[in-house]
Amino acid sequence: MDRMRGELIDIVEWTDDSRDTIVWRFPRYENEIKMGARLVVRESQAAVFVNQGRIADVFAPGTHQLETGNLPILSTLQGWKYGFHSPFKAEVYFVTTRQFTDMKWGTQNPVTVRDPEFGMVRLRAFGAYAARVVDPAKLLTELAGTDPQFRTEEVEEFLRQLIVGRLGTLLASSGIPMLDLASRQTELGDRLAKALTEELSAAHGIAIPKFVIENVSLPPEVEQAIDARSRMGIIGNVDNYARLQAADAVRDAANNPGGAGEGIGLGLGMAAAQQMAQAFAPQQGQQQPAPAAPTPGAPGAAVPPPLPGQEQHQWHVAVDGQQQGPYDHATFTGHIRSGAVRRGMLAWREGMAAWQPVEEIPELAPHFRATPPPLPPQA
Repeated sequence: MDRMRGELIDIVEWTDDSRDTIVWRFPRYENEIKMGARLVVRESQAAVFVNQGRIADVFAPGTHQLETGNLPILSTLQGWKYGFHSPFKAEVYFVTTRQFTDMKWGTQNPVTVRDPEFGMVRLRAFGAYAARVVDPAKLLTELAGTDPQFRTEEVEEFLRQLIVGRLGTLLASSGIPMLDLASRQTELGDRLAKALTEELSAAHGIAIPKFVIENVSLPPEVEQAIDARSRMGIIGNVDNYARLQAADAVRDAANNPGGAGEGIGLGLGMAAAQQMAQAFAPQQGQQQPAPAAPTPGAPGAAVPPPLPGQEQHQWHVAVDGQQQGPYDHATFTGHIRSGAVRRGMLAWREGMAAWQPVEEIPELAPHFRATPPPLPPQA
């Protein structure tokens, strides 16, 4: 009988052929297992014995002989006092303890945070994370239950909701400006992984060893505002914008040979030269700085008139609600020709009662009139 019993020794094991199974129940008719059977637990697995609805024993990786000596809790529950060799009934659950790395997360609805620079902003984010079981008995008790095959899809939605709930708190309490989030995504991911592990391991036996934030996106209107601010930073004030347009016009005229192109290029070149001369003028007169230009309507704004025959107006122009200038007449008309000063802009010079549109000022109006086309060649 001992020989026959040795040949009929049972083997309890599980070879995982899936990539998403967390818990698998060993199939056995009436859950009957022979005393003396071999239990094979492979690396990245744990085996949990359940007897009469209670967790009896948990086995780590290795090969185990199922006898009363190494089943202390089950032996106590069954009341085996003399080492019976008869079969016993117990449910065996194999739990996968490796990392599941293909878990995804994302915010279905935007998370509202308060940014120190942009105020209240709605953010969306997505990424991936890894999860693993660190307490098989607790996982079986709290999540898997009696499910014969517990998969990642059954717990993924629960983890996603928990992640999104913690993400808003983390972003709001981090104090990181919105424009710096991209450079500190790794730091935020590590902090969130630690917080989630502390909560999940204590309650459900799950840890989050790795958490990755792939992207944090902004609403379209906020992205447009950031793009507009970037363009304003590149363009700068009207002087730099006018110089840039004048240089582009000279380049285009050079690429378009002919009478009209050469004339335009010559005019814009003279305007650019005048602007450069004005830029270098303060350096030549550093020993005796020129007085500041008067502001319209300001008290004490009167200055001595220019010498006879040398009268030249100093122009001021309003750009986006801000005053620019003063410009001498030649420089100002150069701005008109380059397109930096356009119809509808308000201008003022000393002697005018109020600001007026540039096209309505008599000495500037000719620059806004349509130029007749050249005469046809004569036969």
